[in-house]
Amino acid sequence: MGVIYKQFTLSMAVSILFSAFLALSLTPALCATLLKPVAPGHHEKRGFFGWFNRAFDRATQRYESGVVLLVKRAGRVMIAFAVIAAVLVFAFRQLPSAFLPEEDQGYFMTSFQLPSDATTERTLDVVQKFEQHAAARAGIGDSLSILGFGFSGSGPNAALAFTMLKDWKDRAGATAQEEVAQAQQAMSQSSEGTVMSLMPPAIEGLGNSSGFAVRLQDRANQGPAALKAAEAKLLQLAAQSKLLSAVYPDGLPAGTSIQLDIDRQKAQALGVSFSDISEALSAAMGSLYVNDFPNAGRMQQVIIQADASARMQLDDVLKLYVRNAGGGMVPLREVVTPIWSETPLQLVRYQGYPTSRLSGNAAPGVSSGDAMAEMERLAAQLPKGFAIEWTGQSLQERQSASQAPMLMALSMLVVFLVLAALYESWSIPVSVMLVVPLGLIGAVAAVLLRGLPNDVFFKVGMITVIGLSAKNAILIVEFAKQLREQGKGLVESAVMAARLRLRPILMTSLAFALGVVPLMMAMGASAATQHAIGTGVFGGMVSATLLAVFFVPVFFVFVLGIQERVNKWRSTRQAQRAQPQIAGD
Repeated sequence: MGVIYKQFTLSMAVSILFSAFLALSLTPALCATLLKPVAPGHHEKRGFFGWFNRAFDRATQRYESGVVLLVKRAGRVMIAFAVIAAVLVFAFRQLPSAFLPEEDQGYFMTSFQLPSDATTERTLDVVQKFEQHAAARAGIGDSLSILGFGFSGSGPNAALAFTMLKDWKDRAGATAQEEVAQAQQAMSQSSEGTVMSLMPPAIEGLGNSSGFAVRLQDRANQGPAALKAAEAKLLQLAAQSKLLSAVYPDGLPAGTSIQLDIDRQKAQALGVSFSDISEALSAAMGSLYVNDFPNAGRMQQVIIQADASARMQLDDVLKLYVRNAGGGMVPLREVVTPIWSETPLQLVRYQGYPTSRLSGNAAPGVSSGDAMAEMERLAAQLPKGFAIEWTGQSLQERQSASQAPMLMALSMLVVFLVLAALYESWSIPVSVMLVVPLGLIGAVAAVLLRGLPNDVFFKVGMITVIGLSAKNAILIVEFAKQLREQGKGLVESAVMAARLRLRPILMTSLAFALGVVPLMMAMGASAATQHAIGTGVFGGMVSATLLAVFFVPVFFVFVLGIQERVNKWRSTRQAQRAQPQIAGD
């Protein structure tokens, strides 16, 4: 998250510095060169531009009349502003949260996880069914399948497929999200294990796929069996939730194993030592190095092992013989008792606790933040001693959500301090900063209407809206301050400044808003990211412009009116304190 903010701030800072340098150096020269005096009688334009100017002048007169009415009712307008701020807080809380948009990166992945005793042939059959489905899809180009390897682990029961879509111009409208849904539906009838088609993570390295990644921890050390039972209960609750989809254990399933219980007393009575039994099993099942021998001028090793056909079944193992102390042969069956059991193939720890890995996705139309909140609610229903922890991209999302309020507050604080240093006053910055909620309300409303979440790129757009909203307010407040210093009345200064700066505010805001329209309408690669930035900025600029031109004059009159009354009261108090001293003298 920090890297994204750094990229944004560096690009913005450099561009603003260049813009300021050109505005202070090149722009005055261009004005002197391009702006020529107009002879009397030739000022009035004709045609479309003349009609536009006359229409704009009439609109400006009506706007001025409206501002006069609002300024005279500053108290009521401030109450309306408080209502807008309250609605903003409420709407922001209703905004679904997310980390980054789920982009179409041109490919998706499919994980195959069969039971622990599945052979490579069984795994290959399932993979081939998926490849047949992929070959029949018009939007899919190639598919690469890897047997014996998966995100959960390695083994003959695991496989992983990478499916690449065709180029954007050849897809005929197909998207990776649609292909994932189609593949998931096609493989849902497979009775062999679990087949999950997944989108890649938004940031490479933060997890294996999109969606959320969570770790179920056994913090009370209740054992593998209790952890497995808690995992099964959590998966059952997740399957019943309407906010979640495709929640699955991200690990190899438990497998059957054989424990050979050696009767040491009976073995000792038969003259068979424990080490002899161990060596016989090791040599027959896992091979044993004997020695080296020369062969055609080369030294080769002598390794013994039971033939494959003689070690495939448990009965084959029990038929092995061990030489006892008297030189006789004793079958293993006499001293060994086999015990079948189910044991985990993986032992995972996270933050020092025994852990089960789980992954999943939000249901269609549900944000990742709401899905994560639902998982936390379901985990609270587990027995005591079990808890969940987020990891990968989900952990970053949690951290970004907690830092967002501080980020917004810090941005507004910096703007306020800069303005306070510039004007050497608190009243001017306050009257400027009051415009910020008017811009943010439009940004939040725009993403709510479009169904977008509150992700990192939306937060970047909100920071941009804060600066642009303050810029519009400064255009009015600066002129009003100058007129006030020239001796004009407070209301007169505000109304005249609003009328004089209406056209530049509308023109600059309109130019910027139209500039982000392509981001709102983007299609193809990185479209989701462009929508996240463009939608919030566009909505914020619209509200910051339409509302600010009416509210900023009121803010100026309201705040400076309070300051002037406070200054007058202080002057009166000082004069009252000075009068007894004069009388005494």
